[in-house]
Amino acid sequence: MIKNLAALENGTVTVSGWVDTVRDQKKVQFVVLRDETGAVQLVNPRSTDAEGVVVTDEPASTISALSQGSFVTVTGELKHDERVKLGGIEIKLATMELVTVAIPETPIAADSSLDKRLDWRFLDLRQPKQNLIFRIQTTFEHALRTYWVEHDFIELHTPKLMASASESRAELFEVEYFETKAYLAQSPQFFKQMAQSAGFGKVFEVGPAFRADPSFTSRHATEFTSVDAEISWIDSHEDVMQLHEELLVAGFAAVKAKHGEEVLALFGVEVTVPSQPFPRIPLAEAKEIVKSRGYEVPRDDDDMDPEGERQIAAYVAEAYGHEFVFLTDYAASIRPFYHMRPEGDASVTNSYDLIFNGTEISTGAQREHRIDVLVEQAKEKGLDPEELGGYLDFFRYGVPTHGGFGMGLARVLMLMLHQTSIREVTFLFRGPSRLEP
Repeated sequence: MIKNLAALENGTVTVSGWVDTVRDQKKVQFVVLRDETGAVQLVNPRSTDAEGVVVTDEPASTISALSQGSFVTVTGELKHDERVKLGGIEIKLATMELVTVAIPETPIAADSSLDKRLDWRFLDLRQPKQNLIFRIQTTFEHALRTYWVEHDFIELHTPKLMASASESRAELFEVEYFETKAYLAQSPQFFKQMAQSAGFGKVFEVGPAFRADPSFTSRHATEFTSVDAEISWIDSHEDVMQLHEELLVAGFAAVKAKHGEEVLALFGVEVTVPSQPFPRIPLAEAKEIVKSRGYEVPRDDDDMDPEGERQIAAYVAEAYGHEFVFLTDYAASIRPFYHMRPEGDASVTNSYDLIFNGTEISTGAQREHRIDVLVEQAKEKGLDPEELGGYLDFFRYGVPTHGGFGMGLARVLMLMLHQTSIREVTFLFRGPSRLEP
């Protein structure tokens, strides 16, 4: 691999990669060759006859005909030379094998639109900046999983085909399933709670979720990767928030340690490991803060809107120097029936949204574990307890206090790297008008 060349002594090497650029000069040819680990400069001095006329020979002829993206294998002499800007090394060519030829006219360029680049995603992903995104994703997920495993969590792989809705019948994909209908899971919520009744104690899952949401915003997708965790024996949603921030600190620390310099070089972004605890602001108070900044949330319900999230994030950045903030105590009117409500105040819930750089990335809560309360709250939301029979059975045989969260992986990556759309940080994006490639 190209990244390993710098550690080798001068001598014969063989490397393979895609042709990035070719400079076909009269006396010497230069080729920049790239693989998934980096780039190296190839040098081929041109041969001349006794009168100084350039002779057409190999590999010069092959180099002259190379198109960008063609895949080649080359053998030559590795030489360390600090004058070479590209890594301080170069390879003087001896042989070149043309493995596959790329069409000369590439369908995308540096200034192509995002949609055009997504049409040709496999070419777009060859770029070092795009490649780095998914190395970061791997490091981030590994750090989360390491935390979970070291803290005795159990990993789940929950079904994505369900007999009924996992959240609500809104935004639900229906599919044919033999002689009946099935639904694509909106989240693993019910299964995570079943695991609490089963005595698993602490569980996590990183897997796909589906929302039939016709939104075309920069932060919505119809299929996305959800990061979920659920824990037993909690006292309140504060326990869930503490877990959540510890996970994020672990993930950001790993990314900074392994990729911080590359992120700064390619994205111009300094990865900041958040300090603990994250700021916590009750939603009602957050709305007052936003109002004092000259913005009043224009919603008919009790929720915050995207501009309100940006405004409260700006306030937190100014007041606390922090990129994250937990908005807590959401109104019961806008939360699911299974969110617990504190004793003495049924108007709010023991829940939160986590805002990162002005965008909501997660919802978490303490769950209601008492069957009689669950039934009443379901009825209050207009749900038929009979249709929730399988779910409600979890609570009829004893279940501990518990809570958890679901977090959108792509949103975290988007905001970490200061990108404008989750399309940039999703391997293959799915939205209302995109099912390919």
